Amino acid sequence: MSLLEIQNLTVEFKTGSGWFRAVDGVSFTVDAREVLAIVGESGSGKSVSMLAVMGLLPWTAKVTADRMHFEGRDLLGMGKAERRKIIGKDIAMIFQEPMSSLNPCFKVGYQLTEALKTHMNMDKAQRNARAVELLRQVGIPAPETRLNSYPHQLSGGMNQRVMIAMAISCNPKLLIADEPTTALDVTIQAQILDLLLKIQRDTGMGLVLITHSMGVVAETAERVSVQYAGQKVEEQPVKGLFKDPHHPYTAALLAALPERAHMKRLPSIPGMVPGQFDRPQGCLFSPRCAYATQLCRTQVPPQQKDLGNALCHYPLKDGVALGHPGKEKAA
Repeated sequence: MSLLEIQNLTVEFKTGSGWFRAVDGVSFTVDAREVLAIVGESGSGKSVSMLAVMGLLPWTAKVTADRMHFEGRDLLGMGKAERRKIIGKDIAMIFQEPMSSLNPCFKVGYQLTEALKTHMNMDKAQRNARAVELLRQVGIPAPETRLNSYPHQLSGGMNQRVMIAMAISCNPKLLIADEPTTALDVTIQAQILDLLLKIQRDTGMGLVLITHSMGVVAETAERVSVQYAGQKVEEQPVKGLFKDPHHPYTAALLAALPERAHMKRLPSIPGMVPGQFDRPQGCLFSPRCAYATQLCRTQVPPQQKDLGNALCHYPLKDGVALGHPGKEKAA
């Protein structure tokens, strides 16, 4: 049994001009001791999918799924009180911006011990000792002193380490890391990723890594789910995905990596992710795709189960668009 199992997850937001579908029929699983990367551009529904799992979306959101189970328990079917016992303890999340996720009005120690007070049977002395242990575990020097610091007194990298300490404080079985290296310099990014992977290996928890960086995916993940405009367009083991991507969007993301570029100018994907009012009738990627035909523009593509579940009329195999009427290779 998978640790987390999601089938046909849809998230819609009520707006003044109607319902906007931010996540459209996404399915995936996460096992214990596994690292799953969810990759895609901004606006692909990566964070919204995970916030739906956490139950942290606003009242304007409508969440539906055929199945949303954690350790066999139905997250959507359980009551709010029961779900609160799981969230923050068994399922934890590191949010995207540490400077805005931490409360500037409270000291680090207070914020770090809140989850321990809620979920763990510890007195104040035990909570403080655990907080010091956590800060030491995530590599913050002089942890006893840092408990009395406010977030603005710490660097961005140290605030991110505090966020990691908060997330792992109750020994979660599943950790969701939403762009954990955003706004950090390259050296600190590498340190944070190494820290997350070390904690994941030491504790045996499942790790979901949300990112838009294929470089991060290559260094950390075992399996990759690619999302575009709220849909999952491909899923493969990381080695297979980098060797032979099956969806044109995945291939375009990989082609934009500097180490793969054979030109002076990096290739880019024209256009942008469709919004509420410009969603294509057929394949959502068709306006930006080098392989798109009239079929792509008018009919929703099938899921190619034998080719990484690629959501495409003409999936790629060894760089060839299978079944394409006249354009096997991209220009």
